[in-house]
Amino acid sequence: IPLASTCRVASPKDSVLNSECCYTFHTPYTTDKGILVNLNTFTGAVEELSSPQEGGDKPALFLRIVKTQVEKPQTEKKEVTKIGIGVEGGFDKDKFDIVSKYSIVLLSPSSGEVLVEIAYSDENKNDFPVLVVQSADSIISHSGYSMQQDLKTWELDQEPIPESKYYKTLEFVNNGVVISPNPKDWKCQKSGDTDNLWLNLSDGYIGGGRRNWDGSGGSNGALDHFVDTGEKFPLVVKLGTITSDPNQADCYSYAKDEDGPVKIPNLSELLEKRGIQVASMKKTAKSTSELEVELNATYAFDAITEAGSNLVPVVGAGYQGLQNLGNSCYMNSVVQTLFGGSVPELTQKYLKEKKKVNPTEAPTDVFTQTKKLCKALTSGEFANPNPPSNALVTDDSTLLEKYRVAPRMFKHAIAKNHTDFGTGQQQDAAEYLQFLLESLQKVDSDTKNAKSFFAVQTSTRTVCKHDGKVKYKDEAPETFLSLSIPMEEATFPHEPEQKRLKSSENESKMDEGGESAAAEEKDQAEETFPTVSFQSCIDSWSAPKDIRDLRWQHLQNEVHPSTKTSRFKNFPPYLFVQLQRFTLGPDWVPQKLKVNIDVEENIDISSLRCRGPQEHENLVPDTNAEDNKTKNDSTASTTSSNAPEINEVAVAQLSEMGFSINGCKRALVAVGGSDIEAAMNWIFEHNMDPDFNDPLPESSKNSKEASEVDESVVTSLTFNLGCFTKDQVRSVLKAKEGDAARAADWLFSNMDNLDEAIANLEKQNEPPPSSTTQDATALLDGDSGKYTLIGLISHIGKHTSAGHYVCHLKKNGKWVIFNDEKVALSESPPLKHAYLYLFKREGGESMDTSL
Repeated sequence: IPLASTCRVASPKDSVLNSECCYTFHTPYTTDKGILVNLNTFTGAVEELSSPQEGGDKPALFLRIVKTQVEKPQTEKKEVTKIGIGVEGGFDKDKFDIVSKYSIVLLSPSSGEVLVEIAYSDENKNDFPVLVVQSADSIISHSGYSMQQDLKTWELDQEPIPESKYYKTLEFVNNGVVISPNPKDWKCQKSGDTDNLWLNLSDGYIGGGRRNWDGSGGSNGALDHFVDTGEKFPLVVKLGTITSDPNQADCYSYAKDEDGPVKIPNLSELLEKRGIQVASMKKTAKSTSELEVELNATYAFDAITEAGSNLVPVVGAGYQGLQNLGNSCYMNSVVQTLFGGSVPELTQKYLKEKKKVNPTEAPTDVFTQTKKLCKALTSGEFANPNPPSNALVTDDSTLLEKYRVAPRMFKHAIAKNHTDFGTGQQQDAAEYLQFLLESLQKVDSDTKNAKSFFAVQTSTRTVCKHDGKVKYKDEAPETFLSLSIPMEEATFPHEPEQKRLKSSENESKMDEGGESAAAEEKDQAEETFPTVSFQSCIDSWSAPKDIRDLRWQHLQNEVHPSTKTSRFKNFPPYLFVQLQRFTLGPDWVPQKLKVNIDVEENIDISSLRCRGPQEHENLVPDTNAEDNKTKNDSTASTTSSNAPEINEVAVAQLSEMGFSINGCKRALVAVGGSDIEAAMNWIFEHNMDPDFNDPLPESSKNSKEASEVDESVVTSLTFNLGCFTKDQVRSVLKAKEGDAARAADWLFSNMDNLDEAIANLEKQNEPPPSSTTQDATALLDGDSGKYTLIGLISHIGKHTSAGHYVCHLKKNGKWVIFNDEKVALSESPPLKHAYLYLFKREGGESMDTSL
């Protein structure tokens, strides 16, 4: 009874670790000992790591949970008709019966050994004290810590599709139009397109589907026809989706009060009037919902995931797949690259860590969860038994729960308070890599922390063209080297006559049903994308860049042109390189560059080391903080503490005339803030002033914020996006370090609850309390600048916060693809499609150059 009094009944709000050990990835499925859950603290762990209540010297009661999956007898395979898991008509999740066994365990406080263990079931639960029964049952029935972090169910279907109000009274035009049952005869009557065709159920007009906002999609022929005919014929059906079950056809209403998918109960009758016999029709096109399930961009999808290849699975230490928690492929790809054994120094750092935390703190302890993940990825402890030698990775592969590793606790410990990474939305892998290494750095007192293995510092050399003097500046160390892609250096494959003839032959084979021709034609299509060499990206980064207007303090703040070059301050043991495959289009919408990168697996950047000031160079005199203060005070003559408020509408109108944002602001400040005519006169008098285009040294309450972002970008982004305020855009630009593409992407991704998301983002980006050791990171260096490619992180999709990520790692001389839980030998690693490249420095010891 005294022990029973320590038991607690778990409430729905309690965190109950009933599905996974807090120290390892062991679950009730992995061994015949399962896990033990403390009946007082509700923390779960394997038996050897379980302990009584923290600080207690008395035995403690636990509930042992052991589960086994037993495969159900084979039944007829059901066709999937709904996009969802565990829902009627959806993917069948219940291939197994779950057999659960429970027992009440008494552990010794000193040795942790089992003193007493009694089976617990419905048959004998009345033999236990009431509080023990209530506690055990509350743990068994609790949704659990993992479920609290996941959605209980998920289904991608939209709301139920309504019946159209127009189907009963729909006008039918008896114009003699009969639709051929042969799909080859269908084409858009506006453009001639043969894909994405919609049949108007009133007059038999065939038109292309809607044109998407980014220019993709159909010809818009069907919608244009609806408008051209006075909006009298609103109902259309997608050709190719009509089958013997008319309810499965894709129907749409263009009527303004519906404008969406609809059900048309008399569809069969309407189609028969156009000569279409529903009973004989077969599906030849994807429905809208099916297209929505697919990724929003298919560029390089097959090449990156190696779809269609006969991939041979690999298992064992270093080949552990990770379960996708729902849009967590970006995290899986990053942690596989960091902790899966490709960077052994980093893995060993955490595996050797002896830090022990209480079970109640372990789920949210960054060190504990990182060590737990490192061990799972490199030990082979959860490896699936070796498959037959001829087994291939297929989309139907299924893993038993005992072999699955779901990094939920790790994700929550790292990003529990982060606005983006704490959610279930897709994120940018490069941003996550940076955030993860910085998070690990913050909890590590050792200067040789996780970030130090990758920290790369660059130095710039700027030469004033007026007097030839030189200025050197060491930039802050970065997690990765970010390279733009010089599209002006792109090469395009020519198309010889032989290739065109071959293409014609393939078309003939396709008409005869040949599939090999289709695959060959697909390969040829991929080759038509431009190619830029990786060396060109490096050369573009390191080449001298002209700066037209730069203010030089040693020349009394005169503006003169200059040139700037960048070089490496150190060669880290491992170098991440990010290729900037994403750019902003004319409408400020992020776009992905469709370009192949020709990268060698061995690179040499030794010649790009910064050599520092040379004897023959004439250096710019050092300036101190007082000089900067004097400059600010002197240039502040155009504004003061009681400067007039600038009218943003006036700024926009003046800037439309071709003047810079900063020049327009200076003019408005000089004339009172809003008089456009007076500001124009001031501009004509002062537009040749050397500081005309310089930012104003504002002194208002918003001066700090304004000085940290380019107001011209704020104004332009606000105008072009059209649905955000300047304050919202400014805040996000500040958090995204002025990167307009990332800011636009983030704004669109957080529209549902924008103000709260921005508040969290601003809080998250507040500078931490000053500390002399918190941000200390050893800057490791080596003599050699020769690197070997050992890892790739590739992205599929139109922008980084959507789509899918996979990684390829070179292990024992062979490339291996890690596509969440699918791990296999790679046949064709997508070197030319990667977003992040990981290089390992060749030979030589690393020195700490930060001291």
